[in-house]
Amino acid sequence: MSTSLPGNRELPASQYNLNTYWGRVRHSADISDPRTLFVSSAELENAKNLIVAFKMGGIPSMNPELWRAKKIVDSTIHPDTGEPVFLPFRMSCFVLSNLIVTAGMLTPGLKTRGTLLWQITNQSLNVAINSSNANKSTPLSTSTMVQSYILAVSASCSVALGLNAVVPRLKRVSPSTKLILSRLIPFAAVASAGALNVFLMRGEEIRRGIDIYPVVDDEKLAKGKEGGSIESIGKSKKAAMLAVGETAISRVLNATPIMVLPPLILVRLQRAGWLKRRPGMTLPVNLGLILTTSLFALPLALAAFPQQQAVDVQSLEERFWDKGGKRGKIEFNRGI
Repeated sequence: MSTSLPGNRELPASQYNLNTYWGRVRHSADISDPRTLFVSSAELENAKNLIVAFKMGGIPSMNPELWRAKKIVDSTIHPDTGEPVFLPFRMSCFVLSNLIVTAGMLTPGLKTRGTLLWQITNQSLNVAINSSNANKSTPLSTSTMVQSYILAVSASCSVALGLNAVVPRLKRVSPSTKLILSRLIPFAAVASAGALNVFLMRGEEIRRGIDIYPVVDDEKLAKGKEGGSIESIGKSKKAAMLAVGETAISRVLNATPIMVLPPLILVRLQRAGWLKRRPGMTLPVNLGLILTTSLFALPLALAAFPQQQAVDVQSLEERFWDKGGKRGKIEFNRGI
């Protein structure tokens, strides 16, 4: 992310108003734009050089080329490490990485083996994405990651298999309602396990806290440490709980339309004449529904909460109350 690059002048956080939901939606659409996946190493280096030139004062003001450079860097570089996020686990690859997995989970008539396979695959992908995009000021040990992964897989498989066993036995429920409920079982498993996955994978942040920084104005920023960076005022457990909780909610918000709309629409289409006469089109139609829904749902979910979160210092531990920055605010990287 551009904040990790050297220079004593910060770029605007976005060309959109991040204080509004729709401004964050447009900003999130930039970060999750799959086209940034095709940027070469040379283009990334050029984008980083442009941003450093601006932060060092070599470029006087923002321009379209600089905004594009910021989009490339923000969608590729982790804000805490300054290193590129592994390509399949970037938010710009989220839709593509999840497409096949989601289609697998939503396949009608999955048996026990298929349900287990796709739930395990989905949680494996979730672990990789959560780990790659988490706040890196509090590293996660390998043993904790393995334990969290096992618990998340166990939770998702238990929910999926449990509901698969319960729904067919429901009494006083019409066959059509049972069909719809059976198609929504993957959503229940993914939503519950997805939120749990975030808390488990980022539990170390909650236990130890994450770095928080005073919100500064340009004058204070110019007086910061080398590279214009501002030193952390400490690790806050309350900030970590807020960051992890909001990320878990955004995961559920993202899963809801993706896991609910395609199966319900597919049920309607399967009852219609065209798809009933062409059962071989079920998979392509399902993939198309998931892809279309995902492209719209991801920015809407990511925008629910700002990634660079600013809160009143009084809402954190008492030891930070006299260390707030501009307007008594501190900020931290929520992670994605």
